[in-house]
Amino acid sequence: MRAAIGVAAAMTAPGSMAMAFRLFDDDALRIRTTAVISTVGLVGLAVGPTVGGLMLAIWPWQALLAVNVPVAVLAGICIRLGIPADDTTELHREPLDLLGALLGTATITLVLWTATLVVEDGWSSPTPYGTGVTAVACAAAFVLRERRAPHPMLDLELLKRPLVTAGVTYQAAIGLAVAGLAYSVTLQLQLVWGWPPALAAIGNLPQVVTMIVAGPFVEKIVKKVGMNKAGPLGAAAVITGLLVYALLGRYGYPWIAATLVLSAAGMRLVMITAAVNVMRGLPPDQTSLGASLNDTSQEVASSIGLAVVGTIVAAALTGTLADIGHSSADAQAFENAVTTATLVLTATCALLVAWAGRRTRHAAPAAPHRDTQSP
Repeated sequence: MRAAIGVAAAMTAPGSMAMAFRLFDDDALRIRTTAVISTVGLVGLAVGPTVGGLMLAIWPWQALLAVNVPVAVLAGICIRLGIPADDTTELHREPLDLLGALLGTATITLVLWTATLVVEDGWSSPTPYGTGVTAVACAAAFVLRERRAPHPMLDLELLKRPLVTAGVTYQAAIGLAVAGLAYSVTLQLQLVWGWPPALAAIGNLPQVVTMIVAGPFVEKIVKKVGMNKAGPLGAAAVITGLLVYALLGRYGYPWIAATLVLSAAGMRLVMITAAVNVMRGLPPDQTSLGASLNDTSQEVASSIGLAVVGTIVAAALTGTLADIGHSSADAQAFENAVTTATLVLTATCALLVAWAGRRTRHAAPAAPHRDTQSP
């Protein structure tokens, strides 16, 4: 069931973004539409846990799955009535690159598993090295497959386009930041400071609220500074938020709240402009691939960020995470490890952002395809 839901989500999210991009030609409308789509998702992120908790007090957990059915039905009706059908001349019947998909998935899985094995078995065990070597082999096989396949899952030549690589890199930087903060802040509030889960959830609300409130301002900022400058501006806010948390987060919740507000405002700006830039850098018939690249780069980076923070924290503790609340030494070790991990993520994000900024400095959108229905 979980696998089926994951596959459906992986098909739905990129399709929604690609559809919104192809409906409009004006970048301002594309930014506005992207902001609306992401805002709806953020509202669900904020409301979902609260509503889910209330439902579980009355109904069994299966109700959490059933409640999404009416939403899906309504979405299907709206798409059927409000979205024009695809031009059949633009559809293709190229076979799926299943081998490429398997090799790409295996690479990502093995990379994350290697980080987990380092924590569980230690550096002295041969197991992490074996999985690491296998991950490298799968990555090399993936690149070779995509270069030689007649219909590759991912045309690697597209990644040479400046707007595409810059947008994907920005998304990766944001993914690292989101993962690091989400993991570290939640554990600090609950395990070090002893906040109950419900209060810890409220403590994270400044991030969600800021991302929702900041949405309408993205278009205005882009109009003022330009698309290619908006990304570095938002990324600077995210990096500043990470530094505030790394250096001051242990000294009180106001510093954590400031971190969440700063990083959320920057994330909002970067996520929207990076997504639009990736789509602008691709031919019109590749927008679905562009939306998938946006999602994949952020999700993979988030997983890597979690693995990095988790590895550093686990290596610093003498006991388990559950011992943090009962041992001042472990609490101190946890905070020191979080500082180190956050600084590592900050430096990595800064390098990614600097490189992405250079790629977009003189980049131009891809030339639109000629309308096949025109005479």
